[in-house]
Amino acid sequence: MPQVMEFKLPDLGEGLTEAEIVRWLVAVGDVVEIDQPVVEVETAKAMVEVPCPYGGVVTARFGEEGAELPVGAPLITVAVGSGTVPEPEPAADAGSGSGNVLVGYGTDHSRQARRRRIRPGGAAAAPASVAVAPVVVAPVAAVAAMSAGPVAVISPLVRKLARDNGVDLRALSGSGPQGLILRADVEAALKPVPVAAVAPTVAPAAPAVGERIPLKGVRGAVAEKLSRSRREIPEATCWVDADATELMAARAAMNAVAGPKISVLALLARICTAALARHPELNSTVDLAANEIVRLPAVHLGFAAQTERGLMVPVVRDAQTRSPESLSAEFARLTELARAGKLTPGDLTGGTFTLNNYGVFGVDGSTPIINHPEAAMLGVGRIMAKPWVHEGELAVRQVVQLSLTFDHRVCDGGTAGGFLRYVADCVENPAVLLRGL
Repeated sequence: MPQVMEFKLPDLGEGLTEAEIVRWLVAVGDVVEIDQPVVEVETAKAMVEVPCPYGGVVTARFGEEGAELPVGAPLITVAVGSGTVPEPEPAADAGSGSGNVLVGYGTDHSRQARRRRIRPGGAAAAPASVAVAPVVVAPVAAVAAMSAGPVAVISPLVRKLARDNGVDLRALSGSGPQGLILRADVEAALKPVPVAAVAPTVAPAAPAVGERIPLKGVRGAVAEKLSRSRREIPEATCWVDADATELMAARAAMNAVAGPKISVLALLARICTAALARHPELNSTVDLAANEIVRLPAVHLGFAAQTERGLMVPVVRDAQTRSPESLSAEFARLTELARAGKLTPGDLTGGTFTLNNYGVFGVDGSTPIINHPEAAMLGVGRIMAKPWVHEGELAVRQVVQLSLTFDHRVCDGGTAGGFLRYVADCVENPAVLLRGL
């Protein structure tokens, strides 16, 4: 007889606790193979295709597209074993599960418990059999509601419907078991009040609520991180204008010869790593629990990238060991992944210093918020022709404004000023960088 296996939303790493269903890749009745992706989800970090560790026939799906599910909630059930589909030969010590294990779930049989459907009376029904008909399993929200005691609402779809329409769930009386608020209860609350039921003395209704945009996914993660940064970090900003004419000329000369092209961002990144070697205080973090400043040995350089999903900060690992050519290639690779929505959580975490090129938006300056838990961020405005005194004479030069926002706990203004001045000197005269190598 086939065995119905329940596959739950796994822990996708980096402390994530929930994910939103973006797109189902399988339907009830489809045959799936071991490690076949079955659903595409969006976390606060990235879009992820989740593979199923079981092979067989999909008997149920849990959650509609757009619903948020917590880690550990059921995603699908799969009928496996005799009478379904041929299964691959199992490895000697791997059982019948997947060899492609995501963080938080594996293949041991202790996790492969048979799903039992809970009836309102509390009795358990026998597992559904694929041989009878397409299997319809009760939604996870209803199962949780019947087994977890009195709750007001548990379905993410009901919460979303209420949130999107400004309905206060606390004001509703649920019509479901043990007072559970159902979708019908929210929809009933959204129906207009009949005119006859309104007394003539009732005050005019309040203006309609504007559009509500949930703070979730990337937008929610950005909001949480920036709010925490402002709460915890006493930041300060210093800035300077620099003549970037020589830097742009050096880049043009480097790109005139055969070989990979070098971006301005890569040159600025190379300057940053050299400046951090001179001022390691800014490549650090503050451990509040230990009341210590932790200086970090490697520079994992984050850079701001604007995408359709919002602001992303991919991280270039060990940037201090890379050449301008290597930095250019890595910036291009990560930017392409960001625009395609394919960055992994590992691509977006672990940064120690951030380079923010807001000049691409056509602005000269900014006072950015530090990317917690880092200690500093270098901002770069647009490079544009401006009148400038050069060698005692007024000339038109390529000028850029540089700003450094830093955590005042890790250093004082002298260190921050020294870092920024060195960066500006390298921009104005790239030979300064060569002398420091």
